[in-house]
Amino acid sequence: MTESENGEVFRLAYVPGVTPAKWVNIWTERMPGVPITLVTVPAAEVVGLLRNGGADAGFARLPIDRDGLSVIPLYVETTVVVVPKDHELTAADEVTIADLADQEVLHPLDDTLAWTARPGLPAFTRPATTAEAVELVAAGTGVLLVPQSLARLHHRRDLTYRPVADAPQSQVALTWPADATTDLVEDFIGIVRGRTVNSSRGRTATAPAPKKPAQRQAPKPAQTSGRRAVPSARKRKGKRPGSR
Repeated sequence: MTESENGEVFRLAYVPGVTPAKWVNIWTERMPGVPITLVTVPAAEVVGLLRNGGADAGFARLPIDRDGLSVIPLYVETTVVVVPKDHELTAADEVTIADLADQEVLHPLDDTLAWTARPGLPAFTRPATTAEAVELVAAGTGVLLVPQSLARLHHRRDLTYRPVADAPQSQVALTWPADATTDLVEDFIGIVRGRTVNSSRGRTATAPAPKKPAQRQAPKPAQTSGRRAVPSARKRKGKRPGSR
C-alpha cells in the first residue's frame, strides 16, 4: 500500500529549543511510507494541543499537567544566565544564584523553569516571551535565566551566557495522550528509546517466510524400447576372437 493510499501521517509537536532532527531522520529511514509532520508550539500550549488532537505526540518541558497523558522523561538541560558580552558575570566560567543577588532578572511569562523563589531583583517588566526577554537583555535592562538550548536558539552576537550551577533545570520529555497510543506512536517511542528496527518491543516489518529446502527428486527410470537388451561384452559367452 502506498503513502497516498493509506493516508497515514505522524504529527509530532515540539517546543522551542528542542531539536527532533535525529529522531525524525531515523523515522524517515524506517517508515518511508508514513510522512512525519512537525508542529512547533509554545511550551505553555503543547499539552492543550495534544489533548485536542492537534498532534500524535510531542516533546515538552517538564513539569507539565500530566492528567490524561503518558510521559517519558528524556534528558535534563543545563540552566544558563544570558548577559551582554561585556557584563561583569562573564568574568567567571560558572556562576551561582548568589552571584545574581544584585542583578535585575527578567522572568518572562513563558518561563520553563520551576522556581521556588525567583533569584535576583525583580525587573521592571515581565515580557510575554523568552524572545522578548532576550531583546531586553541586549538593551541592558536585565539578565535572563533559561535552559541552554533556548540560549542557543536566541543567539545574538552581542550576548553570551554562563552556566548557573545551583539553578533549577529543565527536563525534556516525550508525551502523548494516554488513550491514543497508536501503532505509529509505539513506533516513535521505539525510535526515541533507541530500539533497533528488529526489536521485539516495537513494530517491525513482516519478515519473509523462510524458503523451504529443495526436495531431491528421484531419478527418472530409464526408458526402454520393446527390444531385448543386448548383454555386455563381459557377460557374453563364447570364444574370444582368434581362438580355435
